[in-house]
Amino acid sequence: MPEQEIPRVPMTTEEIEAANLGAPTRPDGRIVLRDHDPRWPAAYQREAAGMAESLAHLDHRIEHVGSTSVPGLPAKPVVDMLLIVPDSADEAAYVPALEALGYRLAVREPDWYEHRVLRRYAIDPSADYANLHVLSAGCPEIGRMLRFRDRLRRHRGDRELYADAKRALAEQSWEYLQNYADAKSEVIAGIIERAAAEAE
Repeated sequence: MPEQEIPRVPMTTEEIEAANLGAPTRPDGRIVLRDHDPRWPAAYQREAAGMAESLAHLDHRIEHVGSTSVPGLPAKPVVDMLLIVPDSADEAAYVPALEALGYRLAVREPDWYEHRVLRRYAIDPSADYANLHVLSAGCPEIGRMLRFRDRLRRHRGDRELYADAKRALAEQSWEYLQNYADAKSEVIAGIIERAAAEAE
């Protein structure tokens, strides 16, 4: 696993289509954001408990990430989770166990930290589906994701800044959901920079 950071740059249509194992997720009209729902953390806890049992054979860690993990932050009704394993490229070590729970491999990005995404639908009445991001232990992106989440949990100003950016972008039309995610990159980078500076 490379220790040097690989910047997440906006993906082209071709890159989005190549990374997705099926059809990439398309917004149905504009992005729908909801006020924070207290059922989202509970849904995460249930999913994490099932995964912990199914992955008992594997050294791993599970975290609730993304906007549904931040109280007070509007979000798409999609519960994002992070699974940290010894080697995310070794799909045989974890994918079959997760498939038994109803997850399906949806995204494979070998050129970006061997990132994988598995998806499961109908996890809770409050959420359309769950995205399970998989990265290898030691991957720089793990710290970046957790610093971002923790900064938003602690700092109201950055939480409101991010919420305003999300609402403005949600009013636009996007070909793919990934395009909307990429459009948030600049504001996310600023928040992560402030989190890193605070930690020094």
